[in-house]
Amino acid sequence: MAERISNYKELRVYQMAMDAAMKIFELTKKFPAEEKYSVVDQMRRSSRSVCTNIAEAWRKRRYKAAFVSKLSDSETEAAETQVWLEFSLRCKYLDEGTVNELDEIYNHILGQLIRMIEQPEKWIIRSKA
Repeated sequence: MAERISNYKELRVYQMAMDAAMKIFELTKKFPAEEKYSVVDQMRRSSRSVCTNIAEAWRKRRYKAAFVSKLSDSETEAAETQVWLEFSLRCKYLDEGTVNELDEIYNHILGQLIRMIEQPEKWIIRSKA
């Protein structure tokens, strides 16, 4: 599995997370100005952190605990993004269809991250010693 992937950008979970973060970036451009430093800032930050933590995890594959820790950070950021999406729906900044679509994407991202966390040996770099 991991042998065929040479870069974190090739991971489906990373690609999904990046696409979702960019969609959130575009959607939040239309949010009210008073939310710039609240919902907008927080949702953009958490969605981007999903991606950055995946990239960091990839570089920490020599150390199982560090790899799992960064994936866990990514998992919590994805869950946080889902909460901000719910706030956006309840505040009527986003419609239900858009939120449901993004929520489903984040459910897939979470599922992939959890599988990686539960099976780190498929991803970590083994010592040649």
